[in-house]
Amino acid sequence: MFEPTDAWDHRLALGASGELAELNLAGVLTAADVHVALRIGRIGGESDPSVLLAVALLVRAVRHGSVCLDLTRVAELDADRAWPEPDRWLAAVSASPVTGTALQVEDGLIYLDRYWRQEGDVVEDLLARVARPAPHVDEQRVEQALGRLFAGPTYAEQRAAADASVRRWTSVLTGGPGTGKTTTLARLLAVLTDASDAPLRIALAAPTGKAAARMTQALAEATRAEDFPLADRVHVEGLEASTLHRLLGTRPDNGTRFRHHRGNRLPHDVVVVDETSMVSLTLMARLVEAVRPDARLILVGDSDQLASVEAGAVLHDVVLGFRDREPSPVSHLVTSHRFGDAIGALAAAVRDDRADEAWSVLVQGSANIELVDPADESRIRELVAGPAFEVRDLALAGDARGALAALESHRLLCAHRQGPYGVAWWNERIERWIGERDGRDWLPAHYPGEPLIVNSNDYGLRLWNGDTGVVVGEDDGDRTAVFDIGGEDRVLALSRLADVSTAHAITVHRSQGSQFGTVTVLLPEPESLILSRELLYTAITRARDVVRIVGTEESLRAAIARPAQRASGLAARLARPS
Repeated sequence: MFEPTDAWDHRLALGASGELAELNLAGVLTAADVHVALRIGRIGGESDPSVLLAVALLVRAVRHGSVCLDLTRVAELDADRAWPEPDRWLAAVSASPVTGTALQVEDGLIYLDRYWRQEGDVVEDLLARVARPAPHVDEQRVEQALGRLFAGPTYAEQRAAADASVRRWTSVLTGGPGTGKTTTLARLLAVLTDASDAPLRIALAAPTGKAAARMTQALAEATRAEDFPLADRVHVEGLEASTLHRLLGTRPDNGTRFRHHRGNRLPHDVVVVDETSMVSLTLMARLVEAVRPDARLILVGDSDQLASVEAGAVLHDVVLGFRDREPSPVSHLVTSHRFGDAIGALAAAVRDDRADEAWSVLVQGSANIELVDPADESRIRELVAGPAFEVRDLALAGDARGALAALESHRLLCAHRQGPYGVAWWNERIERWIGERDGRDWLPAHYPGEPLIVNSNDYGLRLWNGDTGVVVGEDDGDRTAVFDIGGEDRVLALSRLADVSTAHAITVHRSQGSQFGTVTVLLPEPESLILSRELLYTAITRARDVVRIVGTEESLRAAIARPAQRASGLAARLARPS
């Protein structure tokens, strides 16, 4: 929701009337929501106000990440408003002349035609892949490779997942941070390669450039483990991930279609997608149609994390949809090998809706967990300004590697972009503290020690959305930007950077796919609509060593009690008996 600033606010639909105008003025609907509904009504010959209201709310729902609209839940937007009775409302929409063209109705849910078709394509393609006869494997070679690569009880859970995946065309490998997804994947690829009579064409991909770079780095580290057999290492080392868009082949004439599709499949024998929780419905539909039926598709990710910023929560829905279905392609890793007991307990309590336990873990505290009173400004300044001072001092000294390491050792995570709990406000506040400490009234543009985050892919510079770096040099002298790309420093002139932002603080969404030594999580007020269980879980699990929560008990409990609500029919359609 939003609050209009004046009568000419661009979010106001000045030509609207009736309930559409009321909800627009109240900040429930934006001008775009209203205009799309009115346009669909004019084209389709629909003038019923209740149908146009449903369309506007549907557009709003998609804008907020849902794939469809459930009319029985609309009253949650404003319990005091007299909404149409859901059954009669749905009947009016079902009978509308725009339904069957611009709109579709299925299982009591209303879709824009585009998303209904995409959801149906994903369901049809996944079920067809699962129903195919299992791939032929040489059982003796597979067993030998599994025994060699997953030796000992430590790997029992990962071996079971790999064993199942070898015998599937489609595999979903899910689990929380530290459960060994990358370890399992690296060794699974070695098993598949060893058991194949011909060289396998393997494609690795992720939703963003940053996630793709981390995937490449993580797989390389996994293959360098002491117990990874040298004879198998050659099958996996050297693999590099790309973005999904690059894998599918972007087209300059169409932002949602690709060179590879149902009529021009990808040539690869194995396609692996990491951080699948960040993949939208649209991108998943394009992916599954482009993979050959006789190629393996391996989806990797944490289904409990925040979903894509675009419409859909595909990984969550796929895991849920196949939960009680046979056969199921899902393997769920549950044993964490990364966190200390305290962080693991806190993350699990949040994920599993155990607010009392989560609060108890926070209050008790430990070397790895700290609860910070939002009113304790001196402690908050110490926590978030101290790391910023360290990065700046190292950058001023010309120690780029040290500055990058210090930057990755701590990050302030916010739910919001704007406002007192937002990224912009906290970046400005930290810069003010830096100036006060250094006795400067102002900091130059791109000052030494400024953390940078890339906002869009730059193929010329080979910088990807989400890459982070730091400015190094002197306040009144030469300065450059240094980025850590796969463990290597890339030094660039500041004048070459097109789309970067300051990153003392970043949103939880932008932190997905990253890990930091310490995270300080700033919880907004309990009433914040962004605050959710998935957001808090994602923020906590970005930490390797220490988690600090700045917030009240009310905010913590509000987050845990509020699972992200994304309307979708994908899980139900996958679970439906054939």
